[in-house]
Amino acid sequence: MSSTIDPSLSVSRWQTLANQIIAGEDLTREDALTVLASGDDELLDLLAATYRIRRQHFGKTVHLYYLRNAKSGLCPEDCNYCSQSKVSDAPIEKYVMQNEEKLLEGARQAAASNSRTYCIVASGRGPTDREVDHVASTVKKIKDELGLHICACLGILSPDQALKLKNAGVDRINHNLNTSRRFHEEICSTHSYEDRLATLKTARDAGLELCAGLIVGMGEEHKDVVDVAFDLKELGVESIPVNFLNDIDGTPLEGADNITPQDCLRALCLFRLSNPATEIRIAGGREVKLRSMQPFGLYAANSMFVSDYLTTAGQAAEMDFQMVRDLGFEIVSGDAQTKALLDG
Repeated sequence: MSSTIDPSLSVSRWQTLANQIIAGEDLTREDALTVLASGDDELLDLLAATYRIRRQHFGKTVHLYYLRNAKSGLCPEDCNYCSQSKVSDAPIEKYVMQNEEKLLEGARQAAASNSRTYCIVASGRGPTDREVDHVASTVKKIKDELGLHICACLGILSPDQALKLKNAGVDRINHNLNTSRRFHEEICSTHSYEDRLATLKTARDAGLELCAGLIVGMGEEHKDVVDVAFDLKELGVESIPVNFLNDIDGTPLEGADNITPQDCLRALCLFRLSNPATEIRIAGGREVKLRSMQPFGLYAANSMFVSDYLTTAGQAAEMDFQMVRDLGFEIVSGDAQTKALLDG
């Protein structure tokens, strides 16, 4: 008796694509665009295929990051998405670089939140030498007390500044590309895409790890998102934070609600498929853009921020712990108190 195979049970194009990437092939631009243009009916299969890549390189582990806004507002740049820029009327708190005790307090909160990495972020075009000295001195004390992995996001750096941070124990520099070279002028005019690339090169030359990502949902086209994914692959960055525009009131992009939760998940899949062995982080805008679909993001990404962001609040850390536990995943490192929370 002859039989026919139900076409719906055959290997999907996403599983075929995952097989190719697992075998060592690179994602093509054509396939990358197809990922972003895929339909909602395909999303679960796309996530399942992407998860195979994530599991190959990171298993079921999740790295948590804790962010400290060390210097808020007062920025001369005109980035349209940012509540801290000179073109923003958002009612945010503004202050100069926090003192050593406040930065140490943030590091202790990071450790208590089971975070692997503590991110020290300062608004502005770039730090003064005095600010770099202050961060460097504080990082040495954080390393001595807590041993946390440290990521600094201070803006445009000189070679001497980057080297000083490296020698103090900073592990990684964050400097996001934010969007593509083509679309950059639509978002910011006070510095160029090349300025951002130059800072990443400066950090790399100093021996620092690189963290660079983008913001999805600012009005860019699919080809812009793909361009960033491939630029980051070429740069060989260690970590890619994928942010989703939180269209904050008072910013030029207020009300620019351009993406759905499904769009966010497709973007996360794209970055995993194009950068299979790179840490992918669900970053700003997670709670407001992914909403109830947040857990699905961890089938593509292997890290996320816990607690608050720069000028916006995130969900409670306990909710993040619960989400990870419900997925059957495991948070990397942590103290006994937090492990007790994770174990219920």
